[in-house]
Order: sequence, then structure tokens, then C-alpha cells
Amino acid sequence: MQRILVVDDAEINRDLLCTILEDEYTIETAENGKQALNRLRAHEKDTAAVLLDLQMPEMDGFTVITEMKKNSYLERIPVLIISSEHSAEVENRCLELGVSDFIHKPFDSSIVRNRVKNTIELFERKNELGRKVEEQEEALRQRDKIIQIQAGKLKEIKAFNRLMMEYRFAIMEVETRLKVLNEEFSHKFKRNPFESIKSRLKSPESIYEKLERKGYPVTVENIREHLTDIAGLRVICSFPDDIYHLANLFTRQGDIVLLKKKDYIKCPKESGYRSLHLILSIPVFLSSEIKYVKAEIQFRTIAMDFWASLEHKMRYKKDVDNAEEVAAQLRECAATIEMLDHQMQDIRDKIDTPD
Repeated sequence: MQRILVVDDAEINRDLLCTILEDEYTIETAENGKQALNRLRAHEKDTAAVLLDLQMPEMDGFTVITEMKKNSYLERIPVLIISSEHSAEVENRCLELGVSDFIHKPFDSSIVRNRVKNTIELFERKNELGRKVEEQEEALRQRDKIIQIQAGKLKEIKAFNRLMMEYRFAIMEVETRLKVLNEEFSHKFKRNPFESIKSRLKSPESIYEKLERKGYPVTVENIREHLTDIAGLRVICSFPDDIYHLANLFTRQGDIVLLKKKDYIKCPKESGYRSLHLILSIPVFLSSEIKYVKAEIQFRTIAMDFWASLEHKMRYKKDVDNAEEVAAQLRECAATIEMLDHQMQDIRDKIDTPD
């Protein structure tokens, strides 16, 4: 039977609560706050709930709650206040301190049993959930350690380091060709087709994690065969039509192979995400041979990139309040951004139209 601690300076109240609850629980009593804390220290792990009076000599209920909070008892043991006090101010103070529920005097047997039972069950579920979360967090920590170890081993493999060098060269090749196009546009049309280029090489940890998630052994061959985003570039353009014009010019270059195209501008994701993704095979000119290396280029407008950055923070932050409401607001912003991008493009066209 679960153990309940009844704390009240009035013997009649202790006896009455014992009579109501003794068929379902093992009841222990205390006459004041000091006795209650001593009982808790002796039976912390097997105490299922504390029924606590507020007005007591030597140490009142508020002090007991405060001490329980200091010792982290409130995280594991629910407290139900037994009091004739009906003041909203007092109840709010108790709730702010971490009390779970109230049982008002005079006692009603049915209410006492149900409130105690429900409170204990809710706390058990909460504690079980907390244990599962801790177990999952520990499993993730262990998994991260394994990934770190395996990534460290990858870095020691000569073939892996050579492959990473090829991906770096692919990024350099794409950046150079884009800059050439940008320079040509600047001379020919007196404006630039893009604002900036951002690039990144996937880390060994991310490579290991992604291959494992896809179910492939972590080998250099599988990295080359099954991952397409190790070399990643993001091209930020001013206007939507610049995205398609630039992507078309780039993929028309004879030695570049378009492997896959994902148009999230014309067909946005459910979240509102918009971007044009190209998976390309890029020639890398080495001293002894030409190697074709996969690279992913994402084309976005400035507004799309700003939106995606905010959405990324929301998606990977665990403790976002009202996450569904924030996601809905982001979808509304995505629609507004789409309209704004095209309005700005129309204004640009009017400015560029010759008199």
C-alpha cells in the first residue's frame, strides 16, 4: 500500500483522515511541520502524498512547503492542503509554491478519497514521463558520444579526407562560376542577379548521423553514392525571377549535370518554406583527372532566407511556447512574403522599363 503523510496539529483531523484513507493507504501522521520534515527525510522514496494543514505551531504549512521545495521533495511528492481557509489569496500563494490540490474542512469522505487518488495518479504519470524523458536524453547523449567517436575515426581515414577535399573544390568551382555570371550581369544589365553566396561543408558528425539514419554503413563509397548535400551552397537573390534566370543559366553550362530539382517556390512546403533546390554534379579539375562531385544549391530571395532562418530556430528549439500558434503565424508570413516578393519585382520592372 502507498504511504501517505497526514500533517495536522489537531488530533481529531488526523484521526478522521486516517479513518477515511486507511483502507487504501498506509497512513503516517505528524503533529507539526518539524515532525513532518523528519518523517519525509525517513520515507522520502515511498511517500506517495502529503496532506498538510497550514496553521500549526512551531512550523506552519507554508514553511513546510518552502522546505520541501528546497529539498526537491515537491518534484516527486504531491502536497494537498487540508484547511478551512477559502481565501483566493491563500490558495494562489500555495499554488505558486507548488501545491497540487486542496481539501477543505469539514472533510467529505468521497471528496478526500477522490482528490488524493487523482493527485497521486497524476503525479505518478508525471514522474513516469519525467523518467522517460531522462532516459531518452541519456540515450541521445550516448548516441552523440558514439557519433563523435565515429566521426573522429572518419577524420583519420585518408580516403575520407580526400573526398572532403573534392567537395571543397566543388564549392569553390560553383562559387567561381556564379561570381563570373554576377560580374557579367553587372556589366551587361547594370545590376547583379544575386546578393550573396553562403557555403558550408557538412561535418563528419552530420555525415555519420545522416548515413546511419538512412540505414547505410558509414563508408567513403556510401558517402559519395547516397549523400547529395555534403557540399552545400545558398544563393540569395533580390527577386524571384532572378532565381530562375540564374538557375537556368547555371545548369545550361555544358559540363554541369542537373541530377534533381525541387521547386519549393512554386510548390511550397506545408510549413510555408520556399526555395529552389538543385542537386548538381560538378566537375572538379584535379591534377590527374576530372572528378564529378555532387553539390546542392539553394536559391532564395532575401525575404525567403530571412523567413527560413526564423523557421529553423523555431523547429530546433525544444521549449517554444504556443508552438502551433507560432507555426501558423509563420505560414501567414510566408504568404505575405510571397506577395511582397512579387510586388517588389513589379516595381523593379516599372523602374527598369525605358521611357
